[in-house]
Amino acid sequence: MHVKLLFAMIALAIIPIIFLQSFYINYMMNHIRANRVDLVRNYGAQIAEEMLQTDYLEGGNSDVIDGEIRQFSGLYDGRIIVTNADFDVRMDTYGMLSGKKLVSEAVVQALQNNEQSYYDKASDEIWLTYVIRDDNEDDKSEIRGMILFYMSCKDLTDTYDTITQAITFVVIGIGLVLVFMSLVMARSFTKPFKDMANSINRISDGFFDEEVNLTGFSEVEQISEAFNTMLHRLQELESSRQEFVSNVSHELKTPLTSMKVLADSLNMQTDAPVELYREFMQDIGEEIDRENIIINDLLSLVKMDKTEADLNIASVAINDLLESILKRLKPIASKRNIELVLESYRPVTAECDEVKLTLALSNLVENAIKYNVAGGWVQVTLDADHKFFYVTVDDSGIGIPEEYQDKIFERFYRVDKARSRETGGTGLGLSITKNIIQMHHGAIKVASKEDEGTTFSVRIPLTYIKQ
Repeated sequence: MHVKLLFAMIALAIIPIIFLQSFYINYMMNHIRANRVDLVRNYGAQIAEEMLQTDYLEGGNSDVIDGEIRQFSGLYDGRIIVTNADFDVRMDTYGMLSGKKLVSEAVVQALQNNEQSYYDKASDEIWLTYVIRDDNEDDKSEIRGMILFYMSCKDLTDTYDTITQAITFVVIGIGLVLVFMSLVMARSFTKPFKDMANSINRISDGFFDEEVNLTGFSEVEQISEAFNTMLHRLQELESSRQEFVSNVSHELKTPLTSMKVLADSLNMQTDAPVELYREFMQDIGEEIDRENIIINDLLSLVKMDKTEADLNIASVAINDLLESILKRLKPIASKRNIELVLESYRPVTAECDEVKLTLALSNLVENAIKYNVAGGWVQVTLDADHKFFYVTVDDSGIGIPEEYQDKIFERFYRVDKARSRETGGTGLGLSITKNIIQMHHGAIKVASKEDEGTTFSVRIPLTYIKQ
């Protein structure tokens, strides 16, 4: 835990700094390139005016203008090509196209009054077209030609590299200070847990009657009390504990293994670049997030195992509840172009725990979105009779093979483990949903055909009767 907490604190401290560093430098570089584009465009306007005044495009005196163009091109280590409206090249600073015709997509678009600018990262150049227009006496603009600029940005890139190196040294210095502070704080926070670990080791040796007594932070004392309560129930949970612990260990080990591989890869590269450190630390952060999702789902499942006394029963408008759920999940569905539809046959009000029921129904709708096909649909239906209300969640998704349908409500069970990991699933959502519905004395059923879709049907009493 000491190492994980240390990595977490370092990641939380350094990753924002690295992000801000990257964002600021990229913003500055884009701003400088934009200024270069404006400079080139302003020059294009200036030289275009001179060309119109001297009939340059029709073969007029070109020595002065040619000299100016070559000077500007040499100043920025670039290339400038000038054509008239008939695609005749009047000037090419490289001398390769002078006196020839230049017909290309860029030239045609420019002569059709479609000016463009583009930064080519591979060649580190700014490409820009400027249309030469002649405003006549009728205030109408006539296109007379086009200027094509290829301007090097090597000087800007060199400045960018220098600034990046300077900021990197500063970030490394701050990072070292944060690492030291994180180490000190991690040791302080983990000491009570080390004491707890010693007590747990005694219990693992078979001394189940020995209680854990820790002092320090109130949170630590609360953990100590909760652990002692757990010990009193240990014997009655022994039969199911082995399987559950095995599943939890497997799920928690996966992100930890990924973090270990990433950390070992960094340790083996003594001169690894900052970009690689940033990439690996981002991956480690994503694995920590996945670990947090699993832990949160486990905590939710533990809460569902408690008695019905934990339910906060109140009169709830089920129509509004479903509308709120679909509204919250609509952005997720929109990313994959999935249509969410709510069909209510009548207003329904029922006695239930709004928070827990929202969690249960949200899991069903979210699963219907995650395991759907792009461009598919999810239909939620609400109906009721004199005794129950009924919610069905129907989708056009990938479906569930018949042989797995009886197992999907088991903890940590996944039909397709690879796809569940890809979508961020932990295998606990449906187990939590079923527990919540059963706490309301309801029932849930599933009907599905592979590659055709799935329908979850929920039935819950309108009036809650404590048993």
